[in-house]
Amino acid sequence: MVAERDQDIPSSRIPIIDLSNPDQELVARAVVKASEEWGVFQLINHGIPTELIQRLQNVGRRFFELSEGEKNEVAKLDDSREGYARRYALDLEKRIGTVDQLFHNVWPPSAVNYSYWPKNPQDYREVNEEYTRQVKMLSEKIMEWLSEGLGLRREAINEVVGGEYLLNVNYYPPCPHPDVIEGLDAHTDISGLTLLLTNEIPGLQVFKDDQWIDVEYIPFAVIVNISDQILRISNGKYKSVLHKTTVDKEKTRMSWAVLVRPTNDMVVGPFTELIGNDPPKFKSMVYKDYIYRKVRNLPFVDLDS
Repeated sequence: MVAERDQDIPSSRIPIIDLSNPDQELVARAVVKASEEWGVFQLINHGIPTELIQRLQNVGRRFFELSEGEKNEVAKLDDSREGYARRYALDLEKRIGTVDQLFHNVWPPSAVNYSYWPKNPQDYREVNEEYTRQVKMLSEKIMEWLSEGLGLRREAINEVVGGEYLLNVNYYPPCPHPDVIEGLDAHTDISGLTLLLTNEIPGLQVFKDDQWIDVEYIPFAVIVNISDQILRISNGKYKSVLHKTTVDKEKTRMSWAVLVRPTNDMVVGPFTELIGNDPPKFKSMVYKDYIYRKVRNLPFVDLDS
């Protein structure tokens, strides 16, 4: 069954879409509708083998359970976006919790630098390469549906935002003060599309209708976030979801996010087919320039209408 927003479902429930539904036109419409109204949805029966997801989560957890010295063998360097690092350390005054992260490119092969991939566990590379193959097929199908939802060729979105895939593993250890501490601050993703897995500890929240809504934990579901670049190329038709994370007092929360993103030199802006008599809502700009402005919290009001 495909869960659509016009069915008898509470308005605060993030859309859940069953990809095994034989009516693929209905599935496509549900994906488009969720992207327009929410900017986030959950996919079940998506075709990625449960055993593979379990192995992915197992090797990720085992990496973060290594000693600090072993994890630092793939430490992030100052001039790199890849590698292991502690993003935040517990700070009660700033209401910040501890968050450790591991980043590395997973596709295309020309962008992969295995020096940032953990050697321990030994099967880390094998598992992550197979997961990349599976998640790439899923993301391309989503982008085809979104392209057709805009009345474009099915390859249109992928040609702009599907240039690179970056894996981001987040590790939130137990926090003694979950009532005052959060994980990651509220943000929209800088990429085009984010495909997310979590362990069994809930903690993801999305913002809609002036309220924060908990994302229901569904075992082995893939959470899909529409991100900034698809917002921009769709000229605002698809939403880039604002989201944040919480922490747990007793248990470790982990998430695996694959960021589907343009190459640094790709020019990203609204498709010309979507522009009518009114000016576009967003100005075209090179992706690396967009990253520069966003990570430094520079305004876009001088660029966008």
